Amino acid sequence: MQFRDRKQAGRELAARLRTLQDKGALPHAVVLALPRGGATVAREVAHALDAPLDVLVVRKIGAPFQEELGVGAIAGDDPPLFDERALDRLGLSEAALAETVDREREEVRRRERRYRRGRPPADLRGRTVIVVDDGLATGATARAALRRVRREAPEQVVLAVPVCSPEAAELLRDEADEVICLHKPEQFMAVGLWYENFDQLTDDEVLDALHGSHTLPG
Repeated sequence: MQFRDRKQAGRELAARLRTLQDKGALPHAVVLALPRGGATVAREVAHALDAPLDVLVVRKIGAPFQEELGVGAIAGDDPPLFDERALDRLGLSEAALAETVDREREEVRRRERRYRRGRPPADLRGRTVIVVDDGLATGATARAALRRVRREAPEQVVLAVPVCSPEAAELLRDEADEVICLHKPEQFMAVGLWYENFDQLTDDEVLDALHGSHTLPG
């Protein structure tokens, strides 16, 4: 199974969620996109559910010698969330990553300013919060996002993605009330392999995805 692009993936994910909504399982829903890649997927979900769309900026913490190799993640002003097994395996310490954490936290703040344009975050208290990304490999960034959302006292938290590794789905079941993943290939490798078109989004494309979506006041 391969999605044509994020828009098609979002529509298929939205159809699954709309079925749950019709059964009354997603009351008072608000959709949170994990930008950049999750923004296009989340727009389709929010439109189908007639739900507000907001963003939750999370950044991966990469290993110093290979930035694409994630060893943790950071959301908002929360403390960084590290993969202790990865740190042990690579011989890294949290202290050694302090500079990387500071740099990624600054990027989180920059993106929040850019995407929100002065608008405060949505009030999630008592809501069904649907966290959406374009896929999960290790689940590190999603885990940081879910823990951030839990701090806001929602009624329930749903993680929804078009594709994920079986290991990530299992890891995150303890973090969300429900994990919805349309496709869990055993030989996962990378999220981009499951899309025909997986071009990286720009900040402007994230803003386009958010444009026209109704949002909740803080």
